[in-house]
Amino acid sequence: MPYLIKSEYENRLSSVRKLMGDQNLDLVLVYYDEFNIGNGWYLTGWCPQFESGAVLVPRTGDPMLLGGPESEPFAKLDSAITSTRNFPVFMVPDEEYPNATIIDFSDLFEELNQTLGAVKRVGLVGGDRMPADCYRQIETGFSGVDLVDVTEAYVALRFIKSEWEREQIRSAFKIGDACYDAMKAKIGEGVSEIQVAAEGEYAARGRSASGFGFTAIVGSGPRSSAVVPTASARKMLAGELVMIGLAPKVNGYAGVIGDSLPVSGEYTASQMECMNHLREAFRLTKAQLRPGKLGSEIDAPARAYFEQHGLSQYLVCPFAHTIGLHEAESPFFGPGSEDELKPGMMVCIDVSFFGHPTWNGVRIETGYEITESGAVPLSPNLDALHTSA
Repeated sequence: MPYLIKSEYENRLSSVRKLMGDQNLDLVLVYYDEFNIGNGWYLTGWCPQFESGAVLVPRTGDPMLLGGPESEPFAKLDSAITSTRNFPVFMVPDEEYPNATIIDFSDLFEELNQTLGAVKRVGLVGGDRMPADCYRQIETGFSGVDLVDVTEAYVALRFIKSEWEREQIRSAFKIGDACYDAMKAKIGEGVSEIQVAAEGEYAARGRSASGFGFTAIVGSGPRSSAVVPTASARKMLAGELVMIGLAPKVNGYAGVIGDSLPVSGEYTASQMECMNHLREAFRLTKAQLRPGKLGSEIDAPARAYFEQHGLSQYLVCPFAHTIGLHEAESPFFGPGSEDELKPGMMVCIDVSFFGHPTWNGVRIETGYEITESGAVPLSPNLDALHTSA
């Protein structure tokens, strides 16, 4: 059963074909794999396991999936695009599929020239993420074609979320609230990080989460300085902080929770000082979430606060980014960003620092829907927690 509904697929296909017309393209190739899922999922509501692939959108006719034979039956059941072609470069290396029809890019190029007429100009999305051999085979197989990088223009189609997309993200944040409660309740002296992660993952899957935007983050004590530490067998110690993060997905769209919690149940005076710094930076960032603000303007107040309090040397990440098919995706609102905040964007405030000699690494994170009148919390509970005085 496809995650992507028909009306969304048709609107997105129309947008891509408008981009093709604007840039005089005969077709677009959109590369994706399990680590670069968003651009392909945007048109298919699907991603293969084990194999990689591409979506091919011609100027007329039906799009097709380029992939491998192991995921072909899966695609025909669950992808919004079900016409498939199989290529060695997308397959599991050295695996054999004697009953599959497998072609190369010169075969595909010949087919396309017959169905479309002369193919002269091809847009590539995600070419910088392709394995070198994949790019070489496309370049060789599409002999004499002008290959044009259209990644930036394609990704911009995903900036403003449709009402259907926003509905999925709202649902994912509701699941996130339940995950937060489950993980927080499990934290305690002698409990392993993996046990805390398991509680959050169970809460998500039990509420029909379709997956996760990242592997569960649980880092206690010095492990929290790892920025994105996946849960280990380490058992938490009394008096430590533990950093948690989880990004449950609904129909492929992510929500997120992030916090730094006391293993003993109550913050020490020093830990409370740390959390107050995080929360003040959070409040300063939230105050900037107004349509028309540029990324650099959104970032500046919290950055100045961290500088004032001697924390800027421990910064790794900016304070705000959008969320959608990835837990963190373009546009990113960092100190050099000229991207404009607009209604219809879904934005996370993610305040953190790492490598502090006393507090190690800490993070707080939740999300907001940007409307004409400002930012609406996607998790009222975490909004209240992080913005309370």
